[in-house]
Amino acid sequence: MKVASLSGSSRESVGKKNARQLRANGLVPCVLYGQGNQIHFSAKDIDLDKLVYTPYVFKVELDIDGQKSFAIIQDLQQDPLTGKVRHIDFLKLDETKPVKIGLPIKLTGNARGVLAGGKLSTPFRRLTVVALPDALPDFVEIDITKLRIGQSIRVGQINIEGLKFLDPQTAVVVAVRMARGAVKGSDADPEEDEE
Repeated sequence: MKVASLSGSSRESVGKKNARQLRANGLVPCVLYGQGNQIHFSAKDIDLDKLVYTPYVFKVELDIDGQKSFAIIQDLQQDPLTGKVRHIDFLKLDETKPVKIGLPIKLTGNARGVLAGGKLSTPFRRLTVVALPDALPDFVEIDITKLRIGQSIRVGQINIEGLKFLDPQTAVVVAVRMARGAVKGSDADPEEDEE
């Protein structure tokens, strides 16, 4: 999993008025929880944008007034109109405790069904998994090379060591659908036609 660094400053007062003032100064109110007491802090919105507006998931090395710890983004609130980050919750990582996180999906290969004119359908952008922090990959990689028109890959068919998938086992992650101009059967193997 990719690692990013983030510096923050402790917040002495917590509340709506304080949060508004922080946002006006280009800062975002944050909370770190998981072990021991919650730590309320603020970080620069420019630094947080690099963690939020990306397809990747980061293990964040937090430095709050010189105190370092590793965490992941557990929850965030954004302005519904501007999309600007308004608040972030970080979960402190313990290497011995599993964490729940949404990992992006990365498709590899060219599906046979798409080459024959089918249309690729990807209902999921991320899959929710539980794993120990050290076992978390950057993404869930799925090879779609053998997919033909009418075929799909479901959550239950994905097997990555160390990851437990929380999405329904029957949920379709990627499929090749029939499209106009596609010729059914044109994505078959030449060897199969000879048999």
